[in-house]
Amino acid sequence: MTTAEIIESFHSYKEETLKGRYITQKDIQPLITQWATKLDVEQLGVSENKLPIHLIKIGTGTKKLLFWSQMHGNESTTTKALFDLFHFLDDSANKLSEKILKECTLYIIPMLNPDGALAYTRVNYNGIDLNRDAQNLEESESKIFKAVVYNVKPLVAFNLHGQRTIFSAGNTTNSAIVSFLSPASNNERTITESRKKGMRIIAEMNKALQTAIPNCVGRYDDGFNINCTGDTMEYNGYTTILFEAGHHPNDYEREVTRKWMYLSLITALKFIAETGLSIENYEAYFDIPENGKLFKDIIIRNYPINGEKFDVALQYQETLVDKNLRFIPIVAQIETQIIENGHIEFNCDLDKVEISNVIEKQEIETKIDYLSINDEKFSVFPIKK
Repeated sequence: MTTAEIIESFHSYKEETLKGRYITQKDIQPLITQWATKLDVEQLGVSENKLPIHLIKIGTGTKKLLFWSQMHGNESTTTKALFDLFHFLDDSANKLSEKILKECTLYIIPMLNPDGALAYTRVNYNGIDLNRDAQNLEESESKIFKAVVYNVKPLVAFNLHGQRTIFSAGNTTNSAIVSFLSPASNNERTITESRKKGMRIIAEMNKALQTAIPNCVGRYDDGFNINCTGDTMEYNGYTTILFEAGHHPNDYEREVTRKWMYLSLITALKFIAETGLSIENYEAYFDIPENGKLFKDIIIRNYPINGEKFDVALQYQETLVDKNLRFIPIVAQIETQIIENGHIEFNCDLDKVEISNVIEKQEIETKIDYLSINDEKFSVFPIKK
């Protein structure tokens, strides 16, 4: 399959029952039960708050690959993409799927932090960031994960995450829709043979993504922290790739980014199945610009406050309200000139804009009730343009 054919196939294989950002164990349990009739499904244990954590195994090949998603409970885009991937791999008429399953065995933890997913938080039930617990191993989820790594001994480990809307693809006005990292294994950030393998796979994924979202792929900072899971994996000699599902314009539900995660996963599997772990031209990894932090969700330029003009930046705070995810706009910045870009921008020299609760308070971290743009009132967010 070509890159274009993989992209085209997405809508045929998309798991339609999973939508939006708030994905919990309750949402995926019916799918796990369904796939258990075809695939090898094992309950590994339970979370700190006694929710089940599952491992799904597919394929018969000698190349063992480990995937885990929602280590941070509020990062669900890659979980959706994994269930899309199951449908792709389950198609017996798909020659690429047949090749992947013959060459590889995939071990997939679709939701490592179900407590965090339920509460829509980064941390687990005890308030611990599992991605900083790789050494202390204080939490049940961390111990479960370590046991899987020990038993599988993966050839490549896929660490699947989501990133905030603030990130840019380098020092540009392009959102980092997808970002990758080959984590360091020491403080010197040595380019080891293990890292070269990960870099080569990332370069292949970037090549595919550039055909669809040119100049919108970023490279995460590779500063070493032994407490992080990916860094610990590389320290222990496992080739590891960090995936970050970012913000596609007007895609706060991450349904478009989901497609690029799907493309990335299949591209990586295709490369591994067809070429093994070649490191030839791994240097192309460094063609990917390092992520900047050059975005705010909304910027209102030249907003009048006390007779002067200011730029006002709003950032959405993602909050559960009655078990529904809401995007609450919060004042993040008030400056004479804000150098960042807004995913949406308004200019009071051209637009009639009113921000409730800000004119009097003029404070950072103020929650706003509504925006009035050219006499159209917006009280449900996010605003799309």
